[in-house]
Amino acid sequence: MNEWPEQPEGARPMRHVQRRPQGPQSSQYQQGYDQGQAYNPNFTQAQATGYDSGYSTGQVYGSPQGGRGHGGPGGPAGPGTRPAGAAPDWRKRIKVGSIVLVAGVLAWGIGTYAWASSQMRNEVDLSKVIERPAEGDCTTYLIVGSDSREGMSAEEKKKLHTGSAEGKRTDSMMILAACSSGNTMVSLPRDSWVTIPNFVGSESGKAFPARGGSKLNAAYAMDGPELLVRTVEFNTGLRIDHYAEIGFAGFANIVDALGGVEMNIEKGFKDKKSGADFQAGKQTLDGEQALAFVRTRYAFAESDLARTKNQQKFLSALANQAATPGTILNPFALYPTLGAGLDTLIVDKDMSLWDLGQMFFAMKSISGGDGKSMNMPIAGSAPQGSLKWDMPKVKQLVEQIKNDEPVTVTSDR
Repeated sequence: MNEWPEQPEGARPMRHVQRRPQGPQSSQYQQGYDQGQAYNPNFTQAQATGYDSGYSTGQVYGSPQGGRGHGGPGGPAGPGTRPAGAAPDWRKRIKVGSIVLVAGVLAWGIGTYAWASSQMRNEVDLSKVIERPAEGDCTTYLIVGSDSREGMSAEEKKKLHTGSAEGKRTDSMMILAACSSGNTMVSLPRDSWVTIPNFVGSESGKAFPARGGSKLNAAYAMDGPELLVRTVEFNTGLRIDHYAEIGFAGFANIVDALGGVEMNIEKGFKDKKSGADFQAGKQTLDGEQALAFVRTRYAFAESDLARTKNQQKFLSALANQAATPGTILNPFALYPTLGAGLDTLIVDKDMSLWDLGQMFFAMKSISGGDGKSMNMPIAGSAPQGSLKWDMPKVKQLVEQIKNDEPVTVTSDR
């Protein structure tokens, strides 16, 4: 008969033995046995302290819930997680900051360009000008200062010594040729004796015969900018690409918006009609003074010829101050300057803000010594106290501009 042998005497059942940690945590570990709880073979020190090694749930050590994380002591850090105490990634911060800055500058620039473009008065239609010369290699601008008093109060007219004449006439005219060989500014005295050719009315669309000899400023009085461009092109043979005109108020406002324009006046002069009263030397002219400076003619023996030289000097100085980073990149200077001039600046329909900027930079280069300024060559006097052009020199000057050659022609007056 097969029976299990009896248990040897003295044998005792072996109890499950677990080692208890030594030290301060032993009291926490004890609570699995004490505090009246039943023995739980799965109760561990980790559960008592809130730490889970991952073994009890089948997890891989260092990856709670099977994912990538900090992983506990010694565990690898997950992607995008910077270890405690590590230095920040400055290259990344600089890169992100640069992108944000560039995006902000672009947005500001695009917004400014769109706003300024909407303020421009593209009113002159050069497509109405007939029998135009062929295009040359340079970009040519006809820049006109008119005596328009549009938008001026009676007090402003008195302050600026403009008088109260109705309508508007040309007060100054000049051709600016922007060429790769060098920029040239040529003043056209308004008393120049020229032929006013046949033309088509800018408003009526009617054809008009040639008017013969007359002063240049009469063309503007007859039919405005379109006939003025037609007359300049007919008498010079030079095609005008763009037209820009500004009145008294706009001119003075631009100067004031810039905080004045610095000029070096070689010889002092006074003129009651224009309000000019200048001492010799370097000085900053405000809008009122600037307008008096460019309009004065009776204080000079050369009258209109001396005035055109002053106009060139001032416009170059104005462009030199306006076309600087301090104005263009500073919204507190740029917006008042644009706002002061654009709503009174009349340009042709094809002229963009970019073209206008190119015109200013071309004028600036002349003041910096990279270009040439002169009066249209004069041969002597003509009827009605006018001035006769030196046509051989005029023809040579025009050919040099057309062919983008350095201008060698000079004017004696």
